Amino acid sequence: MSLAKYDKYKDSGVEWLGDIPDNWKVMRIKDVIFKIGSGVTPKGGGEVYVDKGIPLVRSQNVYDDGLRLDNVSFITEEINNRMPNSQLKPNDILINITGASIGRSCIVPVTLKKANINQHIIYLRTKKNIVPYLSTYIKSSSIKGYIMLIQAGSSKEALNMGQTLNISILVPSFSEQTAIASYLDLQTSAIDRKIALLEQKISHYQQLRKSLINETVCRGLDRNVKLKDSGIEWIGMIPEHWEVKRVKELFETSRGRVIGQNELIDNGKYPVYSSQTENDGCLGYIETYDFNKTLITWTTDGANAGTVFKRSGKFNCTNICGTLTPIRKNIDIDFMAYAVQESTKHNKRIDTNGAKIMSNEMRIIQIIYPQLLEQTAIASYLDKETQKIDSIVSNIKSQIETLKELRKTLINDVVTGKIKVTA
Repeated sequence: MSLAKYDKYKDSGVEWLGDIPDNWKVMRIKDVIFKIGSGVTPKGGGEVYVDKGIPLVRSQNVYDDGLRLDNVSFITEEINNRMPNSQLKPNDILINITGASIGRSCIVPVTLKKANINQHIIYLRTKKNIVPYLSTYIKSSSIKGYIMLIQAGSSKEALNMGQTLNISILVPSFSEQTAIASYLDLQTSAIDRKIALLEQKISHYQQLRKSLINETVCRGLDRNVKLKDSGIEWIGMIPEHWEVKRVKELFETSRGRVIGQNELIDNGKYPVYSSQTENDGCLGYIETYDFNKTLITWTTDGANAGTVFKRSGKFNCTNICGTLTPIRKNIDIDFMAYAVQESTKHNKRIDTNGAKIMSNEMRIIQIIYPQLLEQTAIASYLDKETQKIDSIVSNIKSQIETLKELRKTLINDVVTGKIKVTA
């Protein structure tokens, strides 16, 4: 198959679709389906989920590249029977209708014989032979753009059944539908395979980075040096002349303060760091500062508990951050950031509220303590090598984004008739 232009175009009569192939029809989703339905959250919510049973599909399971059931929840047969209007069948088309994932869509695979959905998803049921084309059309960027357009000004992202049923759909001849669906399935599958291989590469380099840091922090740069048992299981053998110290022997520990969201501005003099990892942990800015020195911060609790940063200059920390200020002169702060990070990975406390590593717990954590010259050499080596790896990973991520954009553009141009699939 190849791509070309259609011989003649006409005005679709739909502003956001523009001109379409002359022989295509403009219909609405309600014209090509025979059933639409949405789910509900079972009475009792998450407390009624079971380890095995009928899958309850939620918005986090629905992706444009297919249904992801690794983290699916289950309900009993009894609860499933109480929810007959949202029971799924193979080849149903699912659409997320709320939240950040609004518009994500996929087909229920034929291997999933029984399933149900919650209130954040709707399903469309139509003739089997229309499913491949309709599903692909719904995933086009034109439809996603339209969904966001009709949500503009809404306080909460939500797509209702009426809006869904009235979405315009372009309908080519059945033979063209089949050709389009087959072509796009072939092309997007090839793109998805490339993306999967690139993601595997990222995983490999990320693991390589972790191994490099761990090996270098715990063994140093001299591979011929005599080793001794550190006495700590996760550290293992270390150079004979190295020491292991508790954090409190090398640092003064403290904690940030409560800084309200309403105090922050987008641009200002002094950054406020918190638990997030995006934007180097910066939440925003205020006009005063609490710290004016180089030190280490760590996240005390939450999803990023134990994440370590080196901070310099004038800045602030929220109360979700702990701080480590050196109390000895023979400390290389760059090396210690690596060493403390390695230690926190193995010393986080997990409880019912998630991961934590509070100040009293940080104080007694044991860390590697080489001589100062070795600390500096190790930090310099790791900075150089991790930057190489980070650059490679960044390049691969850029390739993935390019492929994803190509995938979106290809789908949209084919299903809206901008380009023609020919045998």
